[in-house]
Amino acid sequence: MKRAGSRANPVRGVILLIGLGLARLGLIDASRARRATDLSWPRVVTGIARMSKNAADVAMVGAASGLVANDAISGVGLAGPFWGLAFAFGGGFAAGTIALVSQRFGAEEFAQLSQAVRSSFVVVVAVTIPIGAAFWLFPERLIGLLNSDAQVVEYGSTYLKILGLGVPFAALNLVGSRVLIGADDAQIPMILRGGGAILNIVLNGVFIFGMGMGVAGAAWGTVLANILVTTLFVVGLIAGWLPGIGQFPVSVSPRGTYFHREDITDVVSIGTPVVGRNMTWTVARFPMLFIVGMFGTTVLAAYTVSRRIWGLMNVPGWGFGLAASSLVGQHLGTDDEETAATYGREIVLMAVATYAVSAAVVAAVARPAVVTFGTEAGAVPIAVGMVFAGCLAIIPQGVNSTIAGALDASGDTNWPFVYQALGVFAVSIPAAYLGATTPIGVWGIYVAFLGETLVPAVGNYYRFSTGKWKAISREYRPETALDD
Repeated sequence: MKRAGSRANPVRGVILLIGLGLARLGLIDASRARRATDLSWPRVVTGIARMSKNAADVAMVGAASGLVANDAISGVGLAGPFWGLAFAFGGGFAAGTIALVSQRFGAEEFAQLSQAVRSSFVVVVAVTIPIGAAFWLFPERLIGLLNSDAQVVEYGSTYLKILGLGVPFAALNLVGSRVLIGADDAQIPMILRGGGAILNIVLNGVFIFGMGMGVAGAAWGTVLANILVTTLFVVGLIAGWLPGIGQFPVSVSPRGTYFHREDITDVVSIGTPVVGRNMTWTVARFPMLFIVGMFGTTVLAAYTVSRRIWGLMNVPGWGFGLAASSLVGQHLGTDDEETAATYGREIVLMAVATYAVSAAVVAAVARPAVVTFGTEAGAVPIAVGMVFAGCLAIIPQGVNSTIAGALDASGDTNWPFVYQALGVFAVSIPAAYLGATTPIGVWGIYVAFLGETLVPAVGNYYRFSTGKWKAISREYRPETALDD
């Protein structure tokens, strides 16, 4: 589905230019580059909007906090991995959703598609409500596990408590997005989730500066924006359209079985390793933040800022990973394994080239980017060094994100989890700890950036090259595809 103005979009133009450049070199097919571009660029725009929202939280809180900017920034940073649990679980089980939806969409089995969506809804709600409740009930204890500074804990617990209300909604947003992307439409999720991120920034400005709510205002902006976006996804999927948005590629009837054993089992079996993969870094952020805190508040604030910039650099992977999931899954749904494999390989090349461009741009503006966060002077050079390290580490992340997306579509999700765990726990965290306890200092954090991406990139690409994922995908294909 293409909407007016999509062809004039500058993000689409850059990605397509890179893709066609690779095609002229004979590395990929031009028609596949165009299709991958059409599915990836809306997700990249969504990612830019959402990561800009995360960056705005830190920047606005820092600007509003004056002399205690480092404390406030650090508090928000410590709450970040807890909030990330919503996306770890939501995004993980949504990987099961997109695998089932894309294969059923490709096979035109729409009744089975609706059933898969209802089952995904049940799984995500059941898992995320207890997480949100824990944030609301025990925020001080949770933040206190990572830092003992009373002021930092106060800021972090205030932020986390309010965010607890938004956890189920944030996770359901991911499910709604994956349903539409699996049905070959990435633009509606872009409009809804990207628009929600923009609304979030506006609400932040009103609450933080207009009403003087500080950190609490940033949290309320996030919660309210997520509730609105979830409501729009639900209404649009049930009605099959939304005013101002237009027709959805699929509609989902709210009537029917929600506890469908087979689909719930498939969503859980595909999604659980992805949850594990997502949790690998989310969980690892807790000891990582504790270790970085050993350097002092200045380094912790610099690390928080550099991770927000890293998040912005990483958004192309959101698009390429989901494009690979959708296109690989659709071709598996029609029993066309060779085309599915070709899409996986070619989208990786597009991702790496795009990440290289992104890294070069960010490296050129590293210092002014760090300064815009309201970072105190002592933290600026430290944050700049971390940004440079992130620019190097982001290149293998292009491989990692894309190949993981292709493997997700097939249901082969165990090995990406293993490789991500190795990168984080065997390389990244030990490197950071050595930095905190030996004279190598912040160089340990630089190595930590690279370790978390290079190991899973190499491992996932090797797994994809074996072709074993093709056989695994046959266990999850719709019945008509298997009959054919």
